[in-house]
Amino acid sequence: MRNRRNIGMPLLWLFAWLVSGYTAVTAQVTFKATAPATVVQGEQFRLSYVLNEEGKDLRLPDMPDFEVLFGPSTSTSFSQRTVNGKTTSERSVSYTYILMANETGTFTIQPATIQVGGSEYKSNTLTVEVLPPDEASPRAAEGQRGEERSSAASPTVSAKDAFIRAIVSKSSPYEQEGFTVTFRLYTTLNIVNFGKIRFPEFEGFMVEEIELPMNQQLQMERYEGRNYYTADLRKTLLFPQRSGQITIPSGSIEMVFSVPSGRRVSTFFGSQEMMVDVNKDMVTNPVAINVKPLPANRPASYANAVGTFTMNPSISDTRIRANEALTLRLELSGTGNLKLIRNPEVRFPDNFETYDPTVNNSFNVATNGLTGIRTIEYMAIPRYEGQYTIPPVEFTFFDLNSRTYKTLTSPEYRLEIDKGDPSAAPAGAFVSRQDVKVEQDIRFLKTGEPSYTSSISFFAGSLGYWLWYLVPLLLLLTAYLVNRKQAIENANVALVRTRKANKVAIRRLKVAEKYLKEEDKERFYEEVLRTVWGYFSDKLSIPVARLSKNNIEAELSELGVEDELVGTFMQILDTCEFARYAPGESHAEMDRLYRETLEAIGEMENRLKLKKK
Repeated sequence: MRNRRNIGMPLLWLFAWLVSGYTAVTAQVTFKATAPATVVQGEQFRLSYVLNEEGKDLRLPDMPDFEVLFGPSTSTSFSQRTVNGKTTSERSVSYTYILMANETGTFTIQPATIQVGGSEYKSNTLTVEVLPPDEASPRAAEGQRGEERSSAASPTVSAKDAFIRAIVSKSSPYEQEGFTVTFRLYTTLNIVNFGKIRFPEFEGFMVEEIELPMNQQLQMERYEGRNYYTADLRKTLLFPQRSGQITIPSGSIEMVFSVPSGRRVSTFFGSQEMMVDVNKDMVTNPVAINVKPLPANRPASYANAVGTFTMNPSISDTRIRANEALTLRLELSGTGNLKLIRNPEVRFPDNFETYDPTVNNSFNVATNGLTGIRTIEYMAIPRYEGQYTIPPVEFTFFDLNSRTYKTLTSPEYRLEIDKGDPSAAPAGAFVSRQDVKVEQDIRFLKTGEPSYTSSISFFAGSLGYWLWYLVPLLLLLTAYLVNRKQAIENANVALVRTRKANKVAIRRLKVAEKYLKEEDKERFYEEVLRTVWGYFSDKLSIPVARLSKNNIEAELSELGVEDELVGTFMQILDTCEFARYAPGESHAEMDRLYRETLEAIGEMENRLKLKKK
């Protein structure tokens, strides 16, 4: 019995290995059908089936809409390669048929079947669009060829033989709504080479490039009664930054085509027409985009978001100790202008120390906008123990499906803050009353013989005695008045920030100037943007989190600042927000913006000083 088991187990392992090996081999069999996506009625095209194993009994499906002119033509290819000492081989068998479509329309070619190793495999399904032939009659076409031959000395490429179109997915989008513009080449000639390409600038739009396949195949498309081979040269996602009519100007591209010369030569295969290379400078058509404004009834929590979004809020903990950090996290996901949305406002309790939010983006470019997740983390540190509440956070966006404003709301968070470790708090942080202790010492009674002094030698009552008291008293009174004045002014934090707003802004602009010299575009515009927002926050005594263009304009209007100067600051904010994501700006434009911001802040300081006088 022991010997039988020893013999039987290896046989079982061998059988299992053969079965698994057979399964692996059969699982790797591929049978794929390929054909052009678009063909012309009455013209021949190829239908190919490729199998990576030796097969038999190939059976085509019924194809009543197509006529099989020839096939199958069978060819076999074999390749072998060695990588790191491991040799792999690939084998494929191709079955090719020549078909012709008899009717126009869109038709489906059902899967074919083939036998491999006793198993049947099916190919994929194909969809073929059949276009009607060109509207030009054979006689007209022959006349056109005669004209080309008559002008053999100067062959040209006509505007109908090759051109480029700028195709937009939407001609009337909303402000901040994403749409695509595609530059598509149409040609009936053979392309020899590409020359200089000058695509237009997209002024007034935020731009995101859509990646195109490196080796895209020419597709056939019917346009104005004629069939062309087409290829997309560039595809761009655009977000209009203002309402009204915005024109995408013309672009151009230089191309070289192979065209008939009008001369024929005799060859071994008979008389053939000679081809010549012709340069053609093609210009794209300008496109006018009518951008619709968003509805005027914008809620206060509108975050400059257009598209379709969802919000997933969360908080790190609702019960912590004082001087420990908590994090409120908002995940905004969906499709739209995710790069341009403003961070929702979170209203923490007054005695919480807050920090600038941290933003992480994970986007993919789609044809109708950016798709992905924008994660915003707000960190705050409570300094007092007690019970506190973070009110609901609102995020309002313009929904393109319903064409209305929609508001997403987080829950209200109730926090329980326990007493924390005072040593964890930074210098100058809050101190609770329980930590203040009063200590008193009892003086010990002095013992021993007393000493006596003559009354005439007493210092008390002399001039020096009174000066000793009077001079320090006057100095103390003066110091008290000065310190009291400074304490009153320092207690008014808003006044201190207002006075120092100009100095802080100039200091931040020095940092922006450093980025300007380094030509770090993104950091330069970010620093200028932070400078302007911080300047108005200090000058108007409004927290940055609650600051907006609307309340800046309202506050400056109440202070009597001219609309022209206010408009200059609004233009600076718009330029910075747009330029951070727009195509690269020139160094001159960045330098102009820096000088304009510096002059505008200086002019604002002068105007406000005159108003106070």
